[in-house]
Amino acid sequence: MSRITDFDDLRQAMAENSEQPEGPARNARAEQLLAEAERLNIPLAVIEALGHQLKVYNYSSEKDKMFVPFARLLRMWDERPEDFDEYETHSLHWVFKWMSAGMLDQPHIPLASIEKWLGEMEHRYRLAGHSERAVRSAEFSVAAHLGDVPRAERAYTAWLAADRDGMADCHACELHGQGWWQAQQGRDDEALELWGPVLAGEFTCAHEPHTVLASSLAPLLRLGRVDEARAHHLRGFRLVRPMESMRGAYADHVEFCALTGNEARGLELLAQRPTYFTDGGHPRSGLEFMAVVALLMDRLTELGLGDQPVPGPAGREWTARDLAAHARGEALALAARFDDRNGTRHVSERARARMAQRPLVERLPLGVRSVRTAAVPPPPVANALEEPGLPGQSELPALLVEARRLSDTLQPHAIEAWAAVARAAEGVELEARDRAELADHQAMDLGPDGIALFERAAELYGQAGDPGEALAARARAAYVRALSGEVTEALAAVAGPYDEVLALYAEDGTGVRQTASVLMGRARILMRRVHEADEPLEEAVVADAGTGGPSAAADSTAGLPAGPAEADRAGGGVGTSGDSSSGSVLAEAEGAAREVLALVEGRTGDDVRLAARAAEARAMLAELAAQTGDVAAAQELFARAAEGFVGAGLPWFAVEYEARLAALAHHVGDLAGTERALRCALEHGGPHLEPTGRARLHLQLAEVVGGRGLSEEAAEHALEAAHWADEAGEGPTLGSWARHQLGGFLLRQGRWAEAAEVLESALTDLGAETHGDGAIVQTQWWLGDCLSELGEHREAAERRLQAAEIARHWPEQHDHATLAHLAAESLGHAGLPAEADLAYARAGELWRTLGNVHGLVRSLRARAWLALRTEDGAGAARELMAVSVRECETALGATADDEEARQRLLGELGHTHRQFGDLLARSVAEDAEDDSIRAVLEEALSQVAEAIVVFAALGADALSDRTAAELAAGWLEADLGRPSDAAARARAVLSAYADTAAEDDTVRARRSEARQLLDVVEEQTTG
Repeated sequence: MSRITDFDDLRQAMAENSEQPEGPARNARAEQLLAEAERLNIPLAVIEALGHQLKVYNYSSEKDKMFVPFARLLRMWDERPEDFDEYETHSLHWVFKWMSAGMLDQPHIPLASIEKWLGEMEHRYRLAGHSERAVRSAEFSVAAHLGDVPRAERAYTAWLAADRDGMADCHACELHGQGWWQAQQGRDDEALELWGPVLAGEFTCAHEPHTVLASSLAPLLRLGRVDEARAHHLRGFRLVRPMESMRGAYADHVEFCALTGNEARGLELLAQRPTYFTDGGHPRSGLEFMAVVALLMDRLTELGLGDQPVPGPAGREWTARDLAAHARGEALALAARFDDRNGTRHVSERARARMAQRPLVERLPLGVRSVRTAAVPPPPVANALEEPGLPGQSELPALLVEARRLSDTLQPHAIEAWAAVARAAEGVELEARDRAELADHQAMDLGPDGIALFERAAELYGQAGDPGEALAARARAAYVRALSGEVTEALAAVAGPYDEVLALYAEDGTGVRQTASVLMGRARILMRRVHEADEPLEEAVVADAGTGGPSAAADSTAGLPAGPAEADRAGGGVGTSGDSSSGSVLAEAEGAAREVLALVEGRTGDDVRLAARAAEARAMLAELAAQTGDVAAAQELFARAAEGFVGAGLPWFAVEYEARLAALAHHVGDLAGTERALRCALEHGGPHLEPTGRARLHLQLAEVVGGRGLSEEAAEHALEAAHWADEAGEGPTLGSWARHQLGGFLLRQGRWAEAAEVLESALTDLGAETHGDGAIVQTQWWLGDCLSELGEHREAAERRLQAAEIARHWPEQHDHATLAHLAAESLGHAGLPAEADLAYARAGELWRTLGNVHGLVRSLRARAWLALRTEDGAGAARELMAVSVRECETALGATADDEEARQRLLGELGHTHRQFGDLLARSVAEDAEDDSIRAVLEEALSQVAEAIVVFAALGADALSDRTAAELAAGWLEADLGRPSDAAARARAVLSAYADTAAEDDTVRARRSEARQLLDVVEEQTTG
């Protein structure tokens, strides 16, 4: 670190230190610079170094250190005010406000001293001729902190009534304070209205909209505006994350997580700022932080996670329960110190109220990766079976009635109902029929292990005098064998029940329901034989639909409600084989399905089970139609199957077939049909959808509606997909793909900060093996675009270079070239000209290899402008522009037969001539000889004139470019002392728009500049 030798060195060092991140390192450097300033023996140098030190302390966690440098500054002012220049005089009075707030935030400073300081501030401001606006604002802060509402309201009114002057806080900070007060008084709508201009970017400063975004979170949640709250959290946290001094705003984001079911993210936020637990320089924000830590830890404990390890103060391991007690104790101890100082209980009451808050939203998906901190609650029906006090809970007959109702009507949770019967029946002697049904349903819950129990159920049905149901139980046992892979054995096992039930039915020995059950069991087994022979259709169709992520690599119906089978039914579709043996397998399966239809159609009546048999049989025929390539028939049959389930009051069974219908529709390019089927699946699945199935349906719908340009709705579905994937434990696979998509949809809406947060979260889990390197490149690319829009150019360059490095290995190099070019742009904006030039050179070579003249020329022009920024770079800049012109002209000579390409190249040539002229004009050195300057300006005018000729040849499409060039030429003519020529060019622009009725911004700007040029020329002429 070089020693400071003069005042200029000191000022440069202070400017560089101001650009460093907030924190102890920057503060320590400011202390060193003060020592260097004192060695210079220049009073103003010491004053500026003290002001710099005071500023970095204020914007750090060591705010308590501000008072010493300020006291010294004030003493220097009182002793020798002439040592202060105008800027430092203003700064001294400005930081009076920091002192009043700083005193309020330190409980060891007596209230009497704070009140005395307010009087001192008012006196000095009056002597300096300043408005009392800042004084009344400071008084309001004191009164609000004390909980003295009448005084706060009086000061608030006086604050707004006083004139704004140079000592008033910036508009953004004032609006934050005014909105904060409205929110504290329960006027959330008024608060948000006041904050509107800050949130819209109309007013900003070093800490705004950071604090407004944080302060708005709870009011938005209270008003039910959860989408805005989510957006403000993602956008705002990104702003406060790197700023050490914003512990209070950081606490608001932790609180938001605790109030929205995002406890896991709250823990992540705590882990990112371990020093916030112990930083003692700003007790007030420490109180705010520890209060929300207690709130979050209490929430985790309430969810049964009190023993979960959590991040906390360094030096020991913490559980949620332990940290809750510690944080509450710290918060209340700090609050007590403030209250002891203030003589009120207001701070403690507010702290207790904050820690006692209840969640405002049960679960608010954020789109960023998350791990659920609590188990998913059991479904409502299952809860009802266990809920104490329900009628008949201990009455076995009532439980039997309810279980039969649920199973006879194929309702969800019938298995749970029979489990409740089993528990209630322990030690009770049941009738054979009751025991048969109980064994039957217990077997359904056991999967492959239930075969023997099905056989036992068959025996009991026989003893109960129901031979048809006994045969149905045996058929169910056979089907379980098929599910276990023993298809041949299953077919042999079902053959006997099949023959027997047909004979029994012919003799009126059993009913349609029992017969249909056996026939359906045989049909399912035959479909299993088809499934074993061929790859499931869905995998091929969904992959062909271009979902591109994990949804393409797994069964599209995974996680959807199971079909109406008594046992777990196979759900896959069928593939595309076509040999003769396969044909006979298909024919036999089709015959079995049609046999079921022939039996039940016209006989279903109000029997839900028979209606379900008919719908399922049609679904089987749909699968077989798809197998033979008859997609249209498959679509019709799947649609009819879904309609059948919905019509029977079993919409959750329709979901699987609507998902397949969507895949088929997408396969044939019917996007409207795809969208319609997916929407129906989501609607019909309702609460019965498993998280994985819900995630897949939302993700597929996001892709479809996003393809129609409906990015807002697509983002909503992608957000839901990410949430449900996390719920299912598939965050690293399906969830990261959903986040990738969500980030893209947010980017399309210009929601750069939100998109950046989501895309960064997606990159954590995206992997080339699971998602493909194309997804990684696209995510990095999108993220680079977001960071560029946010002004984070160095970070944007890093993302774009990382993406370019992956794309470098692809056979097609257009993406590689584009990313290298974008990275060069970011490097240039980041103030790294040498690195930017290398990246542009790399991009230029790639464009040349690809034969892309436009990309090549633009990279050369960009390099020219970079060269001009370097010392003695004018010559290199001129040569690069000349090469750009030659490349355009050469390419034009090779495109005589392609008029469209020729027009585009002419436009590129025109822009190159125009930029060449601008570059030459800016390359003139201020200390050059007049003749030298004139020669360069003449050359610049020549280039701009060439641009005008080219744009004129392009006609009306290039009118805006031509008039801009005309005006540039006019200004050059004026600089060269040719007012008549300059005026002629201005009039040419006005003439070009003479017949333009509707004025857009460009036309207005051109006309305004032309008139301005005429005014300047007139002054030259008359002067």
